[in-house]
Amino acid sequence: MTLKEDALRGPVVRAALGLGSNMGDTKANLAGAISKLDESEGIRVLVRSSDYRTPPWGPVPQDDYRNICLVIETTLSPRELLDRCLQIERELGRVRDVRWGPRIIDIDVLIYGLEKVDEDNLTIPHPRMGERAFVLVPLAEIWQEAPLGDGRTALQALKTCPDQDQIVKLSD
Repeated sequence: MTLKEDALRGPVVRAALGLGSNMGDTKANLAGAISKLDESEGIRVLVRSSDYRTPPWGPVPQDDYRNICLVIETTLSPRELLDRCLQIERELGRVRDVRWGPRIIDIDVLIYGLEKVDEDNLTIPHPRMGERAFVLVPLAEIWQEAPLGDGRTALQALKTCPDQDQIVKLSD
């Protein structure tokens, strides 16, 4: 079923996802996640950012990440989109054992249209993306006007975001 055929379920919404990996073949992990997302009913990947090497965030010592952002169209609800992202993480072997620990794959729902959602385990727009260069650099590359929910766009937030010098665009 195509996104267009699936549109009877609801309106098509533009959303942004943040993906990261720092275990195993990180490039292949991201490619696998993108493929699974694009093959999912009710999701179409529109734009993919460049890959960036980013330092780990949080208290757990670990390898650097490979991070990207995607702009998608979806007919899924915010909860259905999150559930599909979590399912893909499990399919690719993610085990959630250490908070902020190393990950085979991490898929975050950053933006879902202009909607604001505050539910158990789901806050949209992502509450801390405006402070995180590892999200803003790839997001602003592909969607400068992405609404962060605090009145700023991705590009506006990036202008004052710290730690951008630690984000390295990858060529491989």
